[in-house]
Amino acid sequence: MKHVDVLIIGGGPIGIACGIEAKKAGLTYVIIEKGCLVNSLYHYPINMQFFSTSELLELDHIPFISAENKPRRKEALEYYRRVTQLHDLCIHLFEKVTAVDKQVEGHFHVQTTKAQYAASHVVVATGFYDFPNLLNIPGEDLPKVSHYYNDPHFYANMQVVVVGASNSSVDAALECYRKGAKVTMVVRDQAISSHVKYWVKPDIENRIAEGAIQVYYNSQLTAITASEVYIQSGKESYCISNDFVLALTGYRPDFNFLQQLGITIQDTVDQFPTYHPETMETNIPKLYLAGVVCGGLNTHTWFIENSRIHAKRIMQHITQTT
Repeated sequence: MKHVDVLIIGGGPIGIACGIEAKKAGLTYVIIEKGCLVNSLYHYPINMQFFSTSELLELDHIPFISAENKPRRKEALEYYRRVTQLHDLCIHLFEKVTAVDKQVEGHFHVQTTKAQYAASHVVVATGFYDFPNLLNIPGEDLPKVSHYYNDPHFYANMQVVVVGASNSSVDAALECYRKGAKVTMVVRDQAISSHVKYWVKPDIENRIAEGAIQVYYNSQLTAITASEVYIQSGKESYCISNDFVLALTGYRPDFNFLQQLGITIQDTVDQFPTYHPETMETNIPKLYLAGVVCGGLNTHTWFIENSRIHAKRIMQHITQTT
């Protein structure tokens, strides 16, 4: 069983930042990632453009050069891969953490799909992209329904329902429309979200105004069949023909995993996990949170640019208390 000072769960940008800071602090460490490097970013839509400018996504002051002011998915994958290689980080890919136990001697025993580790400290930087918010309606398990969106070409000439009005929903609706899909949006609120990228919001609103994209506001899907969807809009019910449903209703952290670790989840609407904001230490001593996982269900709280500091806070606390 290999022993390290710090075991980091999650190989996204913040997990990488934690690895960099651990190495700079002279700590032994390992990053465990269940998928590929920056796995969540890899599964973003192929044409996705970040809301943030490139300098806000940088790690360790390493310049992030992009063709546009706001970089795209492909450029981010290249950047974080090069940062990982530059620092020669110890990262184990396609290895999933299955259990974390605190033993009597004070070390965490971590079981993965490939090995066992002993760690003096554990950092959870798992993000939230792997667990979609479900609609919990009949037909949601049909093959035509997806909670992720990738390439608009797949939906060319098809009748597509997009659920939601956030950035991902709006991007999917516009891109599919421009590839020839007949797009209908189902939005639970009375308007497109105010969080939508400012350079995109007028575009979707204009397409809706001209009738190019149909929208049902104050509405929700109630059922999905092989060829139709059912929509409840106020007191009115509608049934429309449909080939595919993109249920882009957002994502959530793996609360079951956090609770298995012993982390307390606050009994609030946002279900914030418990941690100290100055040290990022949870209610379990020597167990830390980093990155967007700290926001619970409020996934608009933390981003790469404002959670990079978590890595420094954690490693400073570890070096000061050991």
